[in-house]
Amino acid sequence: MSFFETTDTKGTGNFELGGGEIALIPNDTKVLAVCEDAKNDMYNTEETIKLKWRVSQPAEYANRILFQKLRVYDPAKGAQHKRMLAAIATNAGGKLFAAMEKAGESTPSDASLATITNQPMVLQLGTWELDDKSKKGNWVKAVSPRKPLASAAPVKAAPAPALDTGDVPF
Repeated sequence: MSFFETTDTKGTGNFELGGGEIALIPNDTKVLAVCEDAKNDMYNTEETIKLKWRVSQPAEYANRILFQKLRVYDPAKGAQHKRMLAAIATNAGGKLFAAMEKAGESTPSDASLATITNQPMVLQLGTWELDDKSKKGNWVKAVSPRKPLASAAPVKAAPAPALDTGDVPF
């Protein structure tokens, strides 16, 4: 029995599987997503941190994959991209900061970046398109926690009970 037994192997050599263009997620849409992979990356001579996000909600965008490059090492864009990474790390529980400190890292390693994965958070998306309209896609404009962080308003403590010092021997 041949592997291609039920397939015409004497055809023209042309075949199209189908598919088509995937529509962009509209500008300013907020989605719930999880970072599946975070690692240092090098493209040409530019060092970046590359994140892979998987959208889970809303349902019409579920399982869409988004890639994000954080240019944290770029002298011009680094400060803004570091703030984005810090927000992602905070939303993921702050473990990145502790992992870097424990490992004595001045820049995040792939091992410490793994601490920001598998934590759902809200992404606000933008759209991009090349001038010649040959390519287009989505990009991550903003990140926020899945649920709002606890209120920053201080909780007023109850007054301590008065102590009767009459029996204290000092």
